[in-house]
Amino acid sequence: MPPAKKRTRSHDPVKTRAAVLAQFGHVRDAVEAFTTAQLDGPTRLGEWTVRDLAAHVAWMVDSVPRLLADPAPAARELALLDWPSRTAEAAGRIDAHTRGLDAADLPALYARVRDDYEAAVAGAGGERLLPLSLGAMTLGDFLVTRAVELVVHTDDLNDATGAAIPYDRQALAACTRLLADVLAARVPGGAVEVRVPPYAVVQCVEGPRHTRGTPPNVVETDPLTWIRLATGRTGWAAERDAARVSASGERADLAGLLPLMG
Repeated sequence: MPPAKKRTRSHDPVKTRAAVLAQFGHVRDAVEAFTTAQLDGPTRLGEWTVRDLAAHVAWMVDSVPRLLADPAPAARELALLDWPSRTAEAAGRIDAHTRGLDAADLPALYARVRDDYEAAVAGAGGERLLPLSLGAMTLGDFLVTRAVELVVHTDDLNDATGAAIPYDRQALAACTRLLADVLAARVPGGAVEVRVPPYAVVQCVEGPRHTRGTPPNVVETDPLTWIRLATGRTGWAAERDAARVSASGERADLAGLLPLMG
């Protein structure tokens, strides 16, 4: 897949680093309350148990201090809008690593990761480059990806356990906006307006661009439904049938454009 055409939205690294910590705290509180039966239960992520998923979440946040401890690369190689399409390349490695994590004492793991994260990001600037396996990325952009991972996997944990883990508003906003911006970058145009209130509005798909009034092709949904569609957790037809997506206009069908990451 060719790199996405860049329409870069600004993400405040100070707010994002706080959002990552807040969402990680919400997950930590829930994980500490899970019973052994819940932790050993299945998830919608293949063969991963809830324990595997909880360990994976900790590892995703722990990647920030680990990468900051490495020497900074010479040049940026990976743009934020290209990250979602590149995640599939690492799926096998991530699965193998997650299965190898020591998840016997999750409370201790989460406490250590929280402390390491706070210490590492305290004095780091958003433009600091990190040596990801997919290519060098700025810390500010990488923190947005951590917010995405946390929000998506919070939803996975809620689905698996019936818990009601809350979503930090800034983390949910960052996740929603990034995935909306990726759609607009991959399918540029002005024929369709995608609305995910209260966080994002983007235009996409080639065709006549509207400039005033209500556009002829509009898709609207809530943030969590949008995130599930964009990550392949649910399908377009199912969400339209359930009235969680409204789509008006002959071009307002995103079924062939989703998911954006898996």
